[in-house]
Amino acid sequence: MKINELSVLIGGEAGAGIARSGFLFAKTCMRGGLHVFGTIYYQSLIRGGHNFYVARVNRERVYSQLDYTNLIIALNAETVMVHKNELDYGGGIIYDEDDIQLTRESLERNDLKLYPIPLKRIVREDLKERRLVMRNTVALGAAFALLQYDLRLLEGVLMDTFKANVAESNIKAAQIGYKYAEENFERNFGYRLEKLETSEKRIFLNGNEAIGLGAIKAGCKVYVAYPMTPSTGLLHFMAANERKYNMVVLQPEGEVAAINIAAGAAFAGVRAMTATSGGGFCLMSEGLGMAGMTETPLVINVAQRPGPSTGLPTHSAQGDLRFILHASQGEFPRIVIAPGDIEECFYETMRAFNLAEKYQLPVILLTDKYLLESQRSVEAFDITLIKIERGTLITERYEGEERYKRHKLTETGVSPRALPLTKGAIVRTSANEHDEYGFTTEDPEITTEMMDKRMRKLAFLTKEIEERNLAMIKFYGSKEAMATLISWGSTKGPIMEALKILSRENIVVNYLQVLYLQPFPKNKVEKVLDTAKKTIIIENNKTSQLSSLIREYTLRDVDHKILKYDGRPFNPGYLSRRIKEVM
Repeated sequence: MKINELSVLIGGEAGAGIARSGFLFAKTCMRGGLHVFGTIYYQSLIRGGHNFYVARVNRERVYSQLDYTNLIIALNAETVMVHKNELDYGGGIIYDEDDIQLTRESLERNDLKLYPIPLKRIVREDLKERRLVMRNTVALGAAFALLQYDLRLLEGVLMDTFKANVAESNIKAAQIGYKYAEENFERNFGYRLEKLETSEKRIFLNGNEAIGLGAIKAGCKVYVAYPMTPSTGLLHFMAANERKYNMVVLQPEGEVAAINIAAGAAFAGVRAMTATSGGGFCLMSEGLGMAGMTETPLVINVAQRPGPSTGLPTHSAQGDLRFILHASQGEFPRIVIAPGDIEECFYETMRAFNLAEKYQLPVILLTDKYLLESQRSVEAFDITLIKIERGTLITERYEGEERYKRHKLTETGVSPRALPLTKGAIVRTSANEHDEYGFTTEDPEITTEMMDKRMRKLAFLTKEIEERNLAMIKFYGSKEAMATLISWGSTKGPIMEALKILSRENIVVNYLQVLYLQPFPKNKVEKVLDTAKKTIIIENNKTSQLSSLIREYTLRDVDHKILKYDGRPFNPGYLSRRIKEVM
């Protein structure tokens, strides 16, 4: 019997409460001291279409889903048909016996354990409920009975998740499901969950929520965004916390308005942020250029999904890297950060606000659907690690000997930044090329000076990051490895799991994660490449955009590429097999 090691899939049609059910299952496991990863898959439909949530549970830290599942909670017949072959040997299926007729013969799997439960009948007859979504909680109760897990943990999660009357109904539903499974099925499932004692304080959240928490902690006071999957969850999170943290959260008429309002707020002196996906960022590109020209600090989260055009709007990809690096006309400095996990979403968002203000430029967080909407149990964030830094900000009175120059030429390219209405200063800027005072100019000498001034920021930024030993890359594993894996963004989770799989097979590989894509950490990447015996790049795009970036800066090619661009993330088992093929 396997203890505290499990993968569960909950499936049904859109609108059936799949995401909430997965969240409840995963969080209940976390409450028992277990590590959890959960990810949601859904089609671009309001109702209908197939949705499913995969929760992976383990006694050790986990970073991604697996290639297989051990238990399916099927809320419709399609879930069984689509996922039956993903069940590991000896797996089980919980299903409504009134809606789904299953036999081992029909499934062509004699090893499977079937758990028929009259889910809808229990809701209607025992609970006297009209809300059939309650069947999900009945199924969760039954699942925890099969896993011999403490039902009180689920009851506590239900109490914390719902209002009192709704929680009471759900607790009753879970208790009935638990009792039904205990009375009707043998305890022979082969998997069991046990509560572990731990001193760690863990939280369970997704990337959107981690970015939202990072923005709030960084002092964001204006968040403006138009809904666009997969960044919409961040808008919902910020709106839910608007009053508690004294923010202004606004949904304008579109993405053009969103970036311009956010830029206006940042120019006025508050920390401001916007978010969108690739299609929305296309519309934002002119506003991005305005922020670059006016040297306005602005944080933008670009949440990737497959394109071009509408593409696969509810799936994941890494196809926008080159677009993000070069978006908008002309040349101007920007910072591009690609967090790879929940912790980095939080901490790098805080750093993004600091860097935006210190260097007076736009900072882009480059994320994707898989990272933003997957949930993971992590240790509570240490909010003391990053201090608020606002750079050369003047908020009281300008007392310089010369007339205030908003775009003053400096060695670092960063000018003293006074806010509008600051005493002693007239704060003037222009989206046209301008002189130090902010007046529009076409003088070729001044134009050259101002371009050089703005572009100097990246050199001093890179120098500061290196001096403060801030991570532009991260390196995992032994330097004495057979191969070096290279990636960016959300591929980190499956790669970390693939490292475990390969290690158990005595295959030693290490991993280079490129966290900052602009400014590109040329020297740090070159140092890793110098010692690598073989290089394998892993990306969720067709053209291996990080490979081209490495080639651009280091004049080196990688040895092998493992690319996936079907809108789905890598599974660690598949990834480890592909790595072995090219070694």
